[in-house]
Formats: sequence, structure tokens, C-alpha cells
Amino acid sequence: MKPNIGQGDKGETSLFGGKKVSKDDYQVRAYGNVDELNSFVGMVRSANVNKDLDMLLEKIQEDLFVLGSQLAFSGENQNLPRLTQDNVRFIEDNIQKFEKDLPELRKFILPTGSQTASLMHVVRSICRRTERGVVALAEQKKIDENVIPYINRLSDLFFVLGRWVNKQEGKQEKEWISG
Repeated sequence: MKPNIGQGDKGETSLFGGKKVSKDDYQVRAYGNVDELNSFVGMVRSANVNKDLDMLLEKIQEDLFVLGSQLAFSGENQNLPRLTQDNVRFIEDNIQKFEKDLPELRKFILPTGSQTASLMHVVRSICRRTERGVVALAEQKKIDENVIPYINRLSDLFFVLGRWVNKQEGKQEKEWISG
């Protein structure tokens, strides 16, 4: 099999389904952001997180592959795996599970603490950028109704997990003080 070296040298790429588009197309940006997010979730996992957290992050990575394939497809394909309301509910359930062990948040906190918690905050911010890209794509073309709620809840989960990791590792949250 001949490698696809140089295929995108003119600034175009092919979506799943064969349609050629600019590498700056909203759709390419959206699934590219999902790919970046997935890679950073992998980086968090490499920070020696506990087994339960690692299993959760692996499941999220699998869901992100599903999401990326949904966003990279150029047409309607009922045979592709899709995010469902169950995926959204899974994220919501995990927010509640990890949040119950945390003190109520009364002020803004700085995205800091342990290395793993700090990485979780990086993942959260990448997830927010990914969400903005998906919203921009949704203004251009119809996307599945579960995509935006999933990615929105996911960034909330990463925030909660950053706080939870700090608590587990005995790191105090640093409140932001204005001025």
C-alpha cells in the first residue's frame, strides 16, 4: 500500500465519505479539536492516575473517537457509532459522583494544584475550545443533537475532576482574589 504522503500539500483534506474540503473548514477544525482533546486526555492518563479515574478517562477517550468520526463524516451514515443520550447521562452521573466529595465552590479558583489536576484544567480548557468549534460547525451544518450537550458536560466533568484530584492529593484550592 502506498503511503498518503503529500496528499494535503495544497491545503485540502478528505472527509470520511470522500468529500474534499479546506483544512481550515469548520468541520475539520471541529474534529481536529476533538483529536487534540483526546490526546491530552491520554496525557492525563499517563500521569499515573488512580485506577477508577483511569478507567473513566479511557471510556471518555473511546467516546471522543466516536465523536470525532461523527464530525469527520461528510454525509448521513446510520452505520457509524454515535453519541447518544446515554453518553450524556454517563458524563452527568460522573459529575455528580465526583462532586459529592467536594466542598461547595463559593469563589473562582485558579487552575492549579498537583500536576495531574493542572493537566485536568488544561484538558478542560481544550474541551471548551472544542465546544466552541463544534458550535461554530453547528451554525454551518446540522449535527447530532447529543454532540453539544456531551461536550459541554464533559468540560464540566474535567473541572470537577481537577478539583477532585487536588483533594485526593491533599492540595488546597487556590481562590482567585480580584485586584
